[in-house]
Amino acid sequence: MHRDHPSPEIIEAILPFSRYMRRLAESEPELMGELGQTLERPFGRKEMQAFLNADPVAGNDEAGMNGLLRGLRKRVMLRLATRDLGGLASFAEVVITMTDMAELAIGFALERQQRWLADPGRYGQPRSIKGAVQEMLVVAMGKLGGSELNVSSDVDLIFVYPEDGETNGYRSLSNHDFFMRLGRKLIASLSNVTPDGYVFRTDMRLRPYGESGPLAMSFGMLEEYFITQGREWERYAWIKSRVIAGPDAERLVLMEQIAQPFVFRKYLDFGAYESLRSLHGQIRQGVNRREMHGDIKLGPGGIREIEFIAQLFQLVRGGRDASLRIRSTLAVLKRLREKKLLSVKAAAELSDAYCFLRKLEHRLQYLDDQQTQTLPENTADQSLIAASMGFASYDEFLLRLDIHRHKVTGHFEKIFAAPRKTHALSRLSGLWQDRDSGDTKNNKEEEGIEAGAAAQLATMGFSSPGKILSRLQEFRGGIRYRQLPESSKKRVDALVPAVIEAAARFRSADLTLERLLQLLESVSRRAAYLALLREYPRALERVARLVSASQWAGDYLSRHPILLDELLSPADFQSPPDWSRSRARLIQQLEDAGSSGGNDIEEQMDVLRHFHHAQVFQLLARDVEGLLPLETLSDHLTELADLILDTVLRLAWSGLRRKHRDEPAFAIIGYGKLGGKELGYASDLDIIFLYDDAHPDAPEIYARLSQRINAWLTSYTSAGLLYETDLRLRPNGSSGLLVSSIPAFDQYQRRQAWVWEHQALTRARFVAGNIHVGEAFERIRKEVLCQQREPSVLKREVLAMRQKIFEAHPNDSGLFDVKHDRGGIIDVEFIVQYLILSHAFKYLDLTNNIGNIGLLKLAGKLELIDADNAERALNAYREFRRLQHQLRLSGDSGLTGTSSADSRSQKFARIEADQVTSETAAVLRLWDEVFDSSHF
Repeated sequence: MHRDHPSPEIIEAILPFSRYMRRLAESEPELMGELGQTLERPFGRKEMQAFLNADPVAGNDEAGMNGLLRGLRKRVMLRLATRDLGGLASFAEVVITMTDMAELAIGFALERQQRWLADPGRYGQPRSIKGAVQEMLVVAMGKLGGSELNVSSDVDLIFVYPEDGETNGYRSLSNHDFFMRLGRKLIASLSNVTPDGYVFRTDMRLRPYGESGPLAMSFGMLEEYFITQGREWERYAWIKSRVIAGPDAERLVLMEQIAQPFVFRKYLDFGAYESLRSLHGQIRQGVNRREMHGDIKLGPGGIREIEFIAQLFQLVRGGRDASLRIRSTLAVLKRLREKKLLSVKAAAELSDAYCFLRKLEHRLQYLDDQQTQTLPENTADQSLIAASMGFASYDEFLLRLDIHRHKVTGHFEKIFAAPRKTHALSRLSGLWQDRDSGDTKNNKEEEGIEAGAAAQLATMGFSSPGKILSRLQEFRGGIRYRQLPESSKKRVDALVPAVIEAAARFRSADLTLERLLQLLESVSRRAAYLALLREYPRALERVARLVSASQWAGDYLSRHPILLDELLSPADFQSPPDWSRSRARLIQQLEDAGSSGGNDIEEQMDVLRHFHHAQVFQLLARDVEGLLPLETLSDHLTELADLILDTVLRLAWSGLRRKHRDEPAFAIIGYGKLGGKELGYASDLDIIFLYDDAHPDAPEIYARLSQRINAWLTSYTSAGLLYETDLRLRPNGSSGLLVSSIPAFDQYQRRQAWVWEHQALTRARFVAGNIHVGEAFERIRKEVLCQQREPSVLKREVLAMRQKIFEAHPNDSGLFDVKHDRGGIIDVEFIVQYLILSHAFKYLDLTNNIGNIGLLKLAGKLELIDADNAERALNAYREFRRLQHQLRLSGDSGLTGTSSADSRSQKFARIEADQVTSETAAVLRLWDEVFDSSHF
């Protein structure tokens, strides 16, 4: 009906849809008079509270309180049902009104029952062993916890209290017995049927140990239960848990320190797929057994399947993403759409279906005020339901219902579909069988089986089938596999055939399989990642593509297996990073971690590391696909480092207890590859710290800040490492102060710095911090670089330093070291640095931070060197960097060091010298031109 219709007309029109309302109208006609006067407005929380407080005397005894609460329910139900059926109330108004009434009723009854029981003449006040007053907390579960309560729902509750102890009254009790009594009293206040009816049916079966468990338990008992006996379905149930009555301080302790760690794992919990799939299977069996297909909650395409979809993503990702720790189903679906975990279409269809089904659920319950979700079988009620839902006939209504349920089932089955075992995978399973299982096969039979397996592998494209079979048996017989729990063994058993099949798609099948097996071994003790690879076959395909192209990628995944999650959204790799959006996302994640109630610094350190690793991995994936030129990759890695340094500086400053200003007059200066914007995946950060602050405490405060910044960057946490740092380029090196004032830095650079320190200064730049300090540094840098120097002295110093570096990296391998050998990368860098130091006094543009390639072009343009020589040398430099990058990605230990995963052992990039004959000649030709054929 239209909201402009008179109230009596609306009431008359909706009465046929609710026998419950008609009974109330007949037994208590005065309520209908009230309804006519108040129908135009929602029944808000304040009005409910005013009703309960209107007659203070009535609430002073149990009978009076029970009458008040039941009187409130009748009034709320009458107005709400009329507004809903009359088209005046939204779905949100319906569930919020019911939730508000439940919270107020429970809080009202709890406060009075606790006060009456705690009377000194009875049991007295419960207290802890240390004497602190104890009060009971009521935890709402299910739809009440999610603030989306039905119009005729029961309320799922759990009673807890902080600490054990005793009451201090005339008849002393243990706190446990007191709160058990209080719980029974509260339940009776809500659910006992009196001449006035009831308030809410209560369901306590979600408490630990179910119906056989204690009615109330302490925080300690609850936590112990979660740790030792909590089951997967209870994690699902506790997602919506919310304390609706009890002291505020203890609410935080209960939810953030006890419930939240139980529900949300720190890692991505892909094992939730299997457990929820199993739980849903049990529900489906019950539905089929009891022929409940007309149940719009538990039946196919019903409310529960929508809730399962929403809560699956919460269980999987809520430990890492605090923004998913919300309770309302519609709010979760919206958040999943925003995070692109559900498509816009899927989220819209699920949300529309949820609203339709919940609206239908309410109309089923309005009929007789019964908690039902079952479609009626008699034709009269069917007609009423169809009309109340706005349809001309029941058949038309069923058609729309079936459309919604079909869409829900489609999305549910797509998301929860169990991994399929193909015929090809079944055949490959034999390659993984245990050949030492104690069977009685004779040697000929065994040899025949192995020959068949080897032939199968050869047919698939593997070049050394015998070695692969031995490797598989080595894996299966290894201590790591044998010590796995049975559930993880089953996952590995299912994955190995898929791994073999994935590796066979690549030209280097043997190498790809070995790298995949190494990764599988390294993550095998982490059941969640086995579950991820099992649930997402396409993720396994992408892993195979990555490790086939790069050993370093496989090693990086082994160290940070949480990055496997990044492979679930390959579209993220197709577009270049948006660093402004990334910064905003990082800030939000840090704020969520800071407000989680745990160890803020440790959690924020982990957030930084997870963010950094994810960004590096996305760049790595694009790099391996050939989508990123090396120079563009270095730019992105440098922007990432700049973002991290800026964020760490802000976090470290906010964490200082002693400081004298809101923002630090402090800057981080980048040298080396960071300064020159040539960072690689495993580059460390060459940085120094400067400040410009005359406050007497400034040196001590900024020294402490510098220490904290370095600790944030270099500390190992459960999430790994951010960056290795090198602070030795500060004034006076390792023996100097950790942080320098701008005047001290200026004085040192002008009077004490060695030539090699000025060489390093050519690549330095302001990275993060106070812009004015950064400008002061840049002014000093340019002035120092523009000093006029004696060419012969400068040349002698530069050549001496080059000789020192050459001698520090002897190479007797017979290969060419693209970085350290003559005609390699360092020669190009020394040429550029010499040109800057010898000519910047005349050409200021040489001090610009445009990289070695840009500076060589500029020097040629300025005719400081032959332009053709410059072009050939910069092309050689670009090729050397490309080769160095490719060698380190490939992880060939014969070329790049003993362990591609360890950046410190990956010192050398060496190749056959005849691969770069023209490149080394180009560099040496320019070297001879610049240094007048001087050699070192």
